[in-house]
Amino acid sequence: MKRKLITLAAGVALIAGLVSGCGASASGEDEKVIRVGAGITPHAEILEAVADDLKEQGYTLEIVEYNDYVLPNTALEDGDLDANFFQHQPYLDDFNAENGTHLVSVADVHFEPLGIYAGKTASLDALQEGAVVAVPNDTTNEARALLLLQQEGLIKLKEGAGLQATILDIEENPLNLEIRELAAEQVARAVGDVDIACVNGNYALEADLDEAIAHEADTSEAAETYANVIVVREGNEDSDKTKALVDAVLSEKAKTFINETYDGAVLPVF
Repeated sequence: MKRKLITLAAGVALIAGLVSGCGASASGEDEKVIRVGAGITPHAEILEAVADDLKEQGYTLEIVEYNDYVLPNTALEDGDLDANFFQHQPYLDDFNAENGTHLVSVADVHFEPLGIYAGKTASLDALQEGAVVAVPNDTTNEARALLLLQQEGLIKLKEGAGLQATILDIEENPLNLEIRELAAEQVARAVGDVDIACVNGNYALEADLDEAIAHEADTSEAAETYANVIVVREGNEDSDKTKALVDAVLSEKAKTFINETYDGAVLPVF
């Protein structure tokens, strides 16, 4: 209930920010508006938690919420945003390489452990031959999902596959699990249609899923690699807006908010 109330508050703040942002643009004060594209949960909620701190520095924070992994980057590249906050560094690197964009990270904020959630099958021990497993289909998150399945003893990957692993790297699959690849934002919605699903932490929170039956270890390679980052266009790393945004998000206030709100589903890394 606590998190749902926060989400509602973030939505109200978004509307207020849009109105305020429009006024700033009309009065020629756009340099005092920081427009940030964000995932709905937890990213927009974390930003909303520090909006007043930015206001004290003379900036209006305008949060634009997205529920996919593409539009926030294209909008930033096109100059419609000042920054975005929804992705980790490997995804950003892949996106830049595949799309010719020029986006750079300026701060590591938090890690969202990817979890296995029960669908038609209640536990990993109860999985039957040919059980269906939903995983994200983008390069980095699919590798995380496969490594998590390996961590839990369900499959074995080729040696060295690591964070580039795909289903082609599955060397042993004793239950002949059917790996169903879906867009990351759709996996949480598909939980009830599959036996188990590997869901990104933010989408699990948005979908209000029950507690994960397994999740990435905090000592895993993923935990060391997949911190969610604040991203800006190349050349804006040291702008006043960027510095103000980073200082606000990497604050003790933000850390306390994360720890008290998400019960370990989101972990600060600063």
